[in-house]
Amino acid sequence: MKVSCLQENLAKGLSIVGRAVSTRSTLPVLANVLLETDNGRLKLAATNLEIVVTCWIGAKVEEDGAITVPARLLNDFVSQLPQERVELVLNDRTQTLHLTCARNEANIKGIDAQEFPLVPKPDQNNRIRVETAVFKQMINQVAIAAATDDTRPTLTGVSTTFDDSQVLMVATDGFRLSMKSAHIPGSVDKPTAVLIPARALSELYRIASDDSDAIYISLPEGRNQIIFDMENIVLVSQLIDGSFPDYSPIVPKRHNTRTVMGTADFRKACKASEIFARESSHTARVKIDPGDEITPGSAIVAATSAETGDNVTQIDAMVNGDPVEIAFNVKYMSDVLNVIDTPQVALETTGPMDPGVIKPVGDTDFMHIIMPMHFGR
Repeated sequence: MKVSCLQENLAKGLSIVGRAVSTRSTLPVLANVLLETDNGRLKLAATNLEIVVTCWIGAKVEEDGAITVPARLLNDFVSQLPQERVELVLNDRTQTLHLTCARNEANIKGIDAQEFPLVPKPDQNNRIRVETAVFKQMINQVAIAAATDDTRPTLTGVSTTFDDSQVLMVATDGFRLSMKSAHIPGSVDKPTAVLIPARALSELYRIASDDSDAIYISLPEGRNQIIFDMENIVLVSQLIDGSFPDYSPIVPKRHNTRTVMGTADFRKACKASEIFARESSHTARVKIDPGDEITPGSAIVAATSAETGDNVTQIDAMVNGDPVEIAFNVKYMSDVLNVIDTPQVALETTGPMDPGVIKPVGDTDFMHIIMPMHFGR
């Protein structure tokens, strides 16, 4: 293999595939990145057996070849090189990669590319097209509610259903639930539901370029995998086996109070309370007052810590319905307010012991449900 490419392109490619490198595997090749010539370009790939990330960068290929080299070592070395052309020459006999760039040289010992796991290829025919900006927003608003510990594996996934020209994503960790739907160009032949690891979707969010128009999704038959194909980048993830819990019973069918607030005001109030709520399981109280003919409606967000003190923030609100006081995990509240980009947000409540529902005002495709917490008087 004899290849040259720009340092900035190589560094960017390594950062794209780098998070898929395994850090805990007993297989040494999984700590490596695959470098392979492919139709006049340089292909980089990394895997931890749960996800595979592949990207292609522009390169001048003089001799074809392939090698795997330690990902962290290569990334650390390339990142400190000057922004000039990097020459990569492989010694097949010793499986050593020789790099030169300006006045810098290095020899990196590798492992034969034959030992690297097979990289699945996207299905070019049966693909679902989703707009990049739309899908990234879905991931951003839904993945926050997925569980992060593996005690219940199905809750670490995002239930994703393609039906006709709609896609629906739902995630829950048992304390909160996020649900977002969107329109997709074209339509699918038959309804398809899969459980995608939230970690894989978060990685997709990170590497999907805002410049690309679309992400193409394929589900190879019998492989229990999902493939996301973008311009010059492909991410493959294993799907989660098992059934996502039936969440319909916890979606409130009605509400007694609807409180509309400025999103930024509510976010700031929650962040202020979060500082004092850390020692009390992140519990904060939200007190809704409809006001009267003289006094406008308001929402008060308050937190108390026996060790550090307390805080109260009052914000203006338009309230329809009964006054109510309800306790929430304020960290969860901050999480969802961070991913809402409408100027106003609605909090719908039924009673102090019932779930609260957060909805962006003007966006009927997103809903976030937070279970209430108990608090002492």
